[in-house]
Amino acid sequence: MKYKRILAGILLFSFLLSIAGCTISSGKNKPRRSRRDRDDDDFWETLVETVETEFSEPVNTITGTIPTDTDPTVDYGDISDLTMFICQYGSEIDDYNDIQDLIAEKTGVKLHESWLTGMTASEAVGKIMALGQYPDLIYAKEDIYSLYENEALVIWDDYLEMYPNLKEMYSDEEWDAFRMSDGHIYWAGVLDNHYKNADTNPNHAGQAFWIQTRVLEWANYPKISTLDEYFDLIEAYCEANPTMPNGTPNIGFTAQCDSWLYFGLENPPMFLDGYPNNGCCNVNGDDPSNPYVIDYNTTDTAKRYFSKLNEMYNKGIMYQDFFDQDYDSYIEMLKTGAVLGLSDGYWDFYYNIADVFYMRNDTIGGISLYDLGCGYVPLGLTIDAGMDNRWHDYGDEIDPNAGIGVTLSTQDPDLCFYFLSSLLDQDIHDLRFWGIEGEDYLVDENGYYYRTESMRENWKDPYYLADHCCPYSYCPQWKGISRDGKNAMMPCEQPDEYLASLPSTIADCFRAYGVWNYVGMIDSVHVDIVDKEPWYPLWSWSNMLTNSTDAGVAWSKMGECKHQWLPTIIMSRDFESDWKAYMKAYEECDPEDFLEAAQMEVDMRMGY
Repeated sequence: MKYKRILAGILLFSFLLSIAGCTISSGKNKPRRSRRDRDDDDFWETLVETVETEFSEPVNTITGTIPTDTDPTVDYGDISDLTMFICQYGSEIDDYNDIQDLIAEKTGVKLHESWLTGMTASEAVGKIMALGQYPDLIYAKEDIYSLYENEALVIWDDYLEMYPNLKEMYSDEEWDAFRMSDGHIYWAGVLDNHYKNADTNPNHAGQAFWIQTRVLEWANYPKISTLDEYFDLIEAYCEANPTMPNGTPNIGFTAQCDSWLYFGLENPPMFLDGYPNNGCCNVNGDDPSNPYVIDYNTTDTAKRYFSKLNEMYNKGIMYQDFFDQDYDSYIEMLKTGAVLGLSDGYWDFYYNIADVFYMRNDTIGGISLYDLGCGYVPLGLTIDAGMDNRWHDYGDEIDPNAGIGVTLSTQDPDLCFYFLSSLLDQDIHDLRFWGIEGEDYLVDENGYYYRTESMRENWKDPYYLADHCCPYSYCPQWKGISRDGKNAMMPCEQPDEYLASLPSTIADCFRAYGVWNYVGMIDSVHVDIVDKEPWYPLWSWSNMLTNSTDAGVAWSKMGECKHQWLPTIIMSRDFESDWKAYMKAYEECDPEDFLEAAQMEVDMRMGY
């Protein structure tokens, strides 16, 4: 038994080492060592020891029992280490990070994050579950259900009563969306919660057709509202400007085919018909008393959209190897600045390219890609002119299918919940997102936070951020208005700071169109979804489907069919013939089983 535990520890160490993100080296005088190279690193030692340790009194995932001597105000004394695996792509926080150390001093806890690298989230979660031991905390999307089914997660219910900061994240009704069939809550969503007013958000984090500002500027900032207008402009720009200044060929358009990230390629027909992001189907609510589902995969709009991609591919405007790229190579291509347009979610690509776009690029005359006009803005396209678009959803969306969980492997679950709660204290939250007062921001006579130009430049510098910034970005957080009633929880929603933070080419583009942010640029119709569309978002239902139901089987088959056929029809030399073959293969997936279940879910959410 001892041998098996040691072997498991070695395997876990090797796996977690392989998924750890790379540390950015800054060349500054402050001593830092890569976590991978540290023989004495407590983080990795703790992970190995976790596998070898048999916990005698774990928190019971069935009854939710918690230690009777816990106290939210307990002084933990020396700084404790917690570990977290994030099933997303990202980079580790550098060792000796200023703000991380300051948060550790204030909370008594230092969190060591590992990120997804070299495998899918499902593969990573599967490997961890196979070993049977986990980090203290884990963030996952749909794979969070696998962790729940594997009885790997601690129940939140009693801890929510102990820690008001955490309970405040959602209303009782919203928390119920996270409640499992056994009546308990095992994880919490952490993104896009607004403390007061959701309309403070200037960003469009969701999906759109994105275009570089240099293309719009070249055409004197024309109004682009339809799919055809979008591709006509990109094609014209490519013909007039085949390369970047450094000779790199411009790429007109691309989208992903990698795993579930192919949504950017697959679901635009939903948006192009003016529907919001229900994710799995359209829901026509023209008659509020009789909403009905529509399969966006088989509409005339879907055929027109993929026919346009087919045309662009055969003209060489669409990236010729789009079907064969994994996520990492997709991001690396975007970092060149050569891609003029794409269909994707802001959250899926922009955070991973922004730092590079700010940096001076010697190959294009020593200016940055932003200065060249390679920054992206969203366009709310529809299939025909004159239609309202619903690309941007106002207000907060609750995604019960993703979140952060505390695992059964932790030796101190109360410490985990105490730490997550502490991260929502206003002073800690300010450290995470505003930084250190006097160093990263100033406060005027009215209590309003602001930054000087040099401070703003610091927060664009990837080396400064690696040494200094500690957002703990997949832990509980707030957007919206601070508890002081004046400032934004995050600088990106402080109007003055937001405008000052924009690259000049982005700001110029906004001014040219008479808007001041990304939300204005996409120009979606404002709909009170909570009151008018109680079924929204329907993806919160479809993401939970499994092959244990006919609807789940059909849903899986539909996805597999689209993964196989969409690249084929885009690259086809005989689109009409291949579209018919695709529709025949799609019909064999029994989509009606899925659509009938979707209609039942809509009716249930309507209270019928």
